[in-house]
Amino acid sequence: MSKAPASHETVKVTVYIVSHNYARFLREAIESVFRQSFADWELILIDDNSTDNTLDIMECYARMPRVRLLHGQGNGLAKAANLAVSAARGEYLIRLDADDVFDENILLVLSNHLDANPRSALAFPDYYLIDEYGCIFANERREQLHYKNHIQDMPPHGACTMFRKSVVEEVGGYSEELNAQDGFYIWNRIKDSHRCSNVNLPLFYYRRHGYNMTNNAQRILESRRTIKREACRDRLRENGPILAVIPCRQNFDIYPDLWRQEIGGKNLLRLAIEKCLRSDVFESIVVTCDTTDVGEVLAGFSDSRLCFVQRSVESTLPSRPLVDTLEQVLRARGLGDNGLTTLCYIQSPATTTDTLEESVFTLINNEADSSFTAEEISSPLFTRTPHGLLPINNSGFLYSDFNTVFRELKNVFSVRNACILRGSTTGARSVHFVVSDDECFFINSKRDLELARFFSREKNDAAGRQLLPFSPGVRLVSDRAGKHRQREALPTGTDAAVGRP
Repeated sequence: MSKAPASHETVKVTVYIVSHNYARFLREAIESVFRQSFADWELILIDDNSTDNTLDIMECYARMPRVRLLHGQGNGLAKAANLAVSAARGEYLIRLDADDVFDENILLVLSNHLDANPRSALAFPDYYLIDEYGCIFANERREQLHYKNHIQDMPPHGACTMFRKSVVEEVGGYSEELNAQDGFYIWNRIKDSHRCSNVNLPLFYYRRHGYNMTNNAQRILESRRTIKREACRDRLRENGPILAVIPCRQNFDIYPDLWRQEIGGKNLLRLAIEKCLRSDVFESIVVTCDTTDVGEVLAGFSDSRLCFVQRSVESTLPSRPLVDTLEQVLRARGLGDNGLTTLCYIQSPATTTDTLEESVFTLINNEADSSFTAEEISSPLFTRTPHGLLPINNSGFLYSDFNTVFRELKNVFSVRNACILRGSTTGARSVHFVVSDDECFFINSKRDLELARFFSREKNDAAGRQLLPFSPGVRLVSDRAGKHRQREALPTGTDAAVGRP
């Protein structure tokens, strides 16, 4: 093992640990750095204004020659990370969260990988999931980027990913305006202009406990939406025109003219139109129906973006794919292959303007053909074979991003117009995103409608968006172990919208 560098020398790798009241796990995290088989590293410890004994622990280790202690102001991880970046002497940077643990070979493997692949801006490994007491209960695996995995829709963890310091500085470091999803932010700043790579070895232990940021679902959702919006704002024009379509029909729903049914004093069509009009992303908002009676609702709006397209009666049949209706809309509007279409369903009154926009941003950000809300099915699923039932989704200890099964949530999706004109609402490259429980509500029955009326209330958030909560809380999609997954990829193959109204 090589000699430890003097404090004034440059090093190959800078490790930094930020702690805000994580003293319970901190000592184990620090010790895992000292156990590394790779010696050319420095460690920066940052106490982010903790009120437990974090500082006492850090001061003890700060006496070691390759360790430095810095002080944050309790302003969050992003500011502390930027402080570490500015102070780092290493060619490579890697953050270890105060509640996680390094494998003894992580610095050796990842630094050698970046040395051998000078075009790669970052490298990240697989990892183990451990519980509050350090017991391993799962192994998370990501298939090889570029070789097997050709869509970069799943960001690595912000922690335990090794970056070239020069690239982090090139993109301006971490956004200090966000209070979550720092790794997703950097990933979006890097992935389109630099090569990213991963190593299929589990090289750290990601602790799952009751105080993880992972559990703060609302903060994660809001930060992720902000990141996507910022990443795509300058790309909207080149992906336009962007159209919102609200499909209605006279028959084949739980009530004739379902769009007339009211929640909170407004009919379902009016609620859908209002949420679309609140967005400046959509250049046109089209209501399509097989009756002109919807005109009485449209007459209540003066926005020039709103228009009506007659829908053929045949296209409203439950057996007909919704893509037939969308093609009618595109041709009626004189639109060709360019642009995107976002579906806004009257049966999803709790879907917000933010979610409609996120569907567009997710598609553009991943250069996909379609984007829609979906959740991972964590319960075991099986398919019938000549020899009995065969499991088709993740089961057991090893979790891979390639053997996970999702179901569409049916509240919003966006698709490229070129796919619609080829007869598909998904295309070859589909991605998904997660939403709150509230927004997953879809009116499939008369009982659903009565529940919606019962639980709804007239309430607007600061942006003036209608909120219709149907559940008491918000969560993110989790796997069987309760571990949040930042998944965006959805297997394709069938038209996800067949039989939709």
